[in-house]
Amino acid sequence: MKISSLQENLKNGLFIVGQIAGKSVNLPILNNVLIKAKGDGIKLITTDLEVGVVASVRGKVDKEGSFTVESKVISDYISLLPNQKIDIELKEKSLSIKCENYKTTINGQNAEEFPLIPKIEKEIYYKTKTDIFKKALTQVVFAVSGSETRAELTGVLFGFENDKLVLAATDSYRLAEKEIKIETNNKNENKSRIIVPAKTLQHLLRILSAIKNEDLNNEDKEIKFYFSENQILFTIGNTELISRLIEGQYPDYKQIIPNNFSTKAMVMKTEILRAVKAAAIFSKSGTNDINIDLPAGKNKLIITAVSSQTGENISELDVEMTGQDNGVVLNHKYLLDGINNIDGEKIIININNADTPCVIRSEKEGGYVYVIMPIKQ
Repeated sequence: MKISSLQENLKNGLFIVGQIAGKSVNLPILNNVLIKAKGDGIKLITTDLEVGVVASVRGKVDKEGSFTVESKVISDYISLLPNQKIDIELKEKSLSIKCENYKTTINGQNAEEFPLIPKIEKEIYYKTKTDIFKKALTQVVFAVSGSETRAELTGVLFGFENDKLVLAATDSYRLAEKEIKIETNNKNENKSRIIVPAKTLQHLLRILSAIKNEDLNNEDKEIKFYFSENQILFTIGNTELISRLIEGQYPDYKQIIPNNFSTKAMVMKTEILRAVKAAAIFSKSGTNDINIDLPAGKNKLIITAVSSQTGENISELDVEMTGQDNGVVLNHKYLLDGINNIDGEKIIININNADTPCVIRSEKEGGYVYVIMPIKQ
């Protein structure tokens, strides 16, 4: 193998694939990056056996071949080199790297020992703008369950319906759902529902943050989804991420979202954020409970928290309210997560009673719904 590429190209590619290479004690080669040089270019590949990333890097291939070296070592070294042409050549069991007056040799392992990355047929695709998808993903992925007791809740539900993608996540205590527009070449009317591991999506978010938008042309500013029975492939520009899917049936969460409410209140987002954070200081440790009260006919939202250790806090906010006298006790951490992910200056709080889910939306129609289960006293 003999290749050459600009330092910036290699640095960016190694940074993207380096998100996956971990510290595997049982299988040390998983800490490595596979460098593959063929006539069609240079590819950098990493995997942890559940997720695999392939980044294509611009450069010249003088001699085809492949080899693996520790991802962190080569990434750290390449990032220190000047932004000039780098020549890399495989010599027995090491890579010889030259750039201007810098020369080094990095030991590694044969490519044959590196795990195979699964392949997915790129026939039927769904696509959307990368920035829209990235925002939608951040609005739901935080709500997944951290417990392995119910594996299906440790991922995000992707519901594909022709020109619509619905993302949903829940840990049984709160639920986040976001709907975005997509395009597809799928001529069939059938709907598809798959569950993507949260870990995969967190890797994907880091990759999306690492890819420079200005370096992409209009087509590359779109993310494409391809999936099979048990794998999903995301492609963005010259980068591909493939992951296993979670098996199982996602719960029918729609049935817990009320359609009608006895009380609605619209409040400024900045004001309720401040009031909830103030109340959080005085909530009871462990339960994180704060009281939300909406007295009828007063256009006021009252947030209170009481703790025998720290004291008591009461905040009154001006709101636009309709409906009957009402109140609910909520976990302030869950409430803050929802408020922070809602767009717009005003949010709408919808309540039926102290025992049913509280639903929060934006004043604007943004396709985002956040549901919190109340703390029952």
